[in-house]
Amino acid sequence: MPTSRPGHGPGGPGERFAVVDPATGEAFDEAPDQRPDELDEIVDRAHAAWLSWRADPVARAAALRAAADLVEAAGRDLAPLLTREQGKPLAESYAEIARTAARLRYFADLDARPQPITDGRPVSSEVRWRPLGPVAALVPWNFPLQLASAKLAPALAAGNTMVLKPSPFTPLATRLLGSVIATALPDGVLTIVTGREPLGARLASHPGIRHVTFTGSGPTGRAVAAGAAASLARVTLELGGNDAAILLDDVDVERVADRLFWAAFRNCGQVCMAVKRVYAPARSYAQVVEALAQRARTVVVGAGLDPASQLGPVNNAPQLGRIERYTARALADGARAVAGGHRLDRPGYFFAPTILADVPPDSPVVTEEQFGPVLPVLPYVRLDQAVEAANDTGFGLGGSVWGTDLDRAEVVAHRLECGTAWINHHGELSLAQPFAGTKESGVGVAGGPWGLYGNLRPFVVHRPEEP
Repeated sequence: MPTSRPGHGPGGPGERFAVVDPATGEAFDEAPDQRPDELDEIVDRAHAAWLSWRADPVARAAALRAAADLVEAAGRDLAPLLTREQGKPLAESYAEIARTAARLRYFADLDARPQPITDGRPVSSEVRWRPLGPVAALVPWNFPLQLASAKLAPALAAGNTMVLKPSPFTPLATRLLGSVIATALPDGVLTIVTGREPLGARLASHPGIRHVTFTGSGPTGRAVAAGAAASLARVTLELGGNDAAILLDDVDVERVADRLFWAAFRNCGQVCMAVKRVYAPARSYAQVVEALAQRARTVVVGAGLDPASQLGPVNNAPQLGRIERYTARALADGARAVAGGHRLDRPGYFFAPTILADVPPDSPVVTEEQFGPVLPVLPYVRLDQAVEAANDTGFGLGGSVWGTDLDRAEVVAHRLECGTAWINHHGELSLAQPFAGTKESGVGVAGGPWGLYGNLRPFVVHRPEEP
């Protein structure tokens, strides 16, 4: 079996698959297409590394801080590569790298401290924390580096090792990230594997893996959970959202329009917690639609490496096809494209930023996660109708309320059935806060101390007060 560079699994020579630049629709590089049977040796190496990595939390913290410095230093190499394979504007790639480094530092400074238990008995009881073992991470294509760090930073800080597989659409920057971080880590602590299915399915169901963390679609998440169940591995699943934004009747439309637009269209709308539906009061509906449409018409859409671009392409051809189908169905059902509504006539996977009005509430572009630069805006007469519609979904990741009276907005926010509710903004997360959805948006918690403890198991020691 060929050897590989640090942080990469075996698979340098041999089978490879093409990586496409979404701004051109053409392949620009290749990545190793690793075989599922290679995972046995990789997971064995991760287990061997775990035996020593788990023993020294001080050394782990120092290694993660060193890794953060290395990631920042590699930004000039990482950012253009990330933009080339993902499509996002270069400034957003640099922001993703900065967030990756910040997350490594944040978890380096967290520790799981023993917790004494006092229950009146003549016994001293204490909860201590132990790592789980090798962890598998499956990362999607919308934020490859940021989501990789969201999985590897808490897992490694807790004393686990990790085998991480990026999406076949965005493998290159993650491979480079792994190579950079691995120079600060002992061999086998972090391994990046790349390839097409069934590599991910085999990794999720590997008997040597003790925790599987996945971000992606609901159907794939269910398959991941079923695979992990075979070995009773713990699972953390973030399965997307259909976040609603409710505008109250006192909202200052022009004041919030920019924030609302970018909450929906950042990263070309390819954000799990983006605004994907807007509910506006009937009396200001036309103003809201036009304010959003004006921004959609004037935003600069282009290749991410062009400094003038504000929005890049959709990442891949299958996702572009999904967006086209949802939009065409809505228009056929009577919706109006007040802006956009079509694929742009140029090479690559570009779709015009689209604002849809008069959308039937049962249209798939409303009821499902479109995950692209398309935003339906729906009117409501009574606030209770808007809240009911916002909650009428199988998803429950996030939601937001927009208005001038913040106390009233907070009352409405409490009625939303989701994991996070924002007021007058949307999608902003602190490294220190939990991130989790309700209903079909996932299982488990990421972020903050909750993310650290999600990678640990309790171990209780009972000690009598007298010999």
